[in-house]
Amino acid sequence: MRRGPIRFVALDLDGTLVGDDLALRPRTVAAVRAAVERGVHVALVTGRMTSSALPFARALGLRAPLVGLQGALIREMPTPGSARLGRLLLHRPLAAEVAREVLAWCREAGLTPHVNHLERMVVPVGDARAADYSSWSFGRVVAVPDLDAWITHPVSKVISVGAPPLPDAALARAQAAFAGRAGATVSHPMFLEFLAPGVNKGGAVRFLARRLAVDLRDALAIGDQLNDLEMLTAVGTGVAMGGARPEVRSVARLVAPPVEEEGAAQVIEELVLGGRPS
Repeated sequence: MRRGPIRFVALDLDGTLVGDDLALRPRTVAAVRAAVERGVHVALVTGRMTSSALPFARALGLRAPLVGLQGALIREMPTPGSARLGRLLLHRPLAAEVAREVLAWCREAGLTPHVNHLERMVVPVGDARAADYSSWSFGRVVAVPDLDAWITHPVSKVISVGAPPLPDAALARAQAAFAGRAGATVSHPMFLEFLAPGVNKGGAVRFLARRLAVDLRDALAIGDQLNDLEMLTAVGTGVAMGGARPEVRSVARLVAPPVEEEGAAQVIEELVLGGRPS
């Protein structure tokens, strides 16, 4: 239950701020920038690598740390004008031996796995979707001859790709197979992801709230997929997008209009700004 004005806003990116065209729309940019200028902490909390999310954060004028890889990685926003990434604040990777087991499990389940480590997406040579990952602005893609052999140290996460509804259908089995050793979630109908135990967007939001000295009861979070569940339930006001999955809508306090109608902007205008900014 909220106790005062909203002081912290955590925003998912894909499906929440941008649709399939990956474009931030003017009303969304205006609402977020107005919130930042009023002193509200606004952070992107995404499954993308931070390098992939950074252009969006810059376009929105954000200053709060940037959460990537479902909460496995958190960086400060870089100095304006800097070509470098922001300072690393948190990295919670998945153990190497578990990651290799995940690769084998995914293949047996009919999924195609690859690895996200820090700011690299690592795929096997010949991966048919490598060009798609680049076109989706997922960041730097590196091809290696043997993905299993490449994993000699802990990695940020394993993400596996499959035609819907395969990732959803495999989720419960994945959670049972790796209970206590890895967490599993679905970030998109095509993506089943594996992270270190306890790593999720909810944990990242709690980390940021402590760092920003904000009571989570005074925080707002907006998302649309299963990987947003922990984030929406961690805050005082969890909002599901209009196109969100039923499981996400069921835990939300409010449901926003869909991304095509800039629903996140409408929520920020109403709950944070008290009306649309001029």
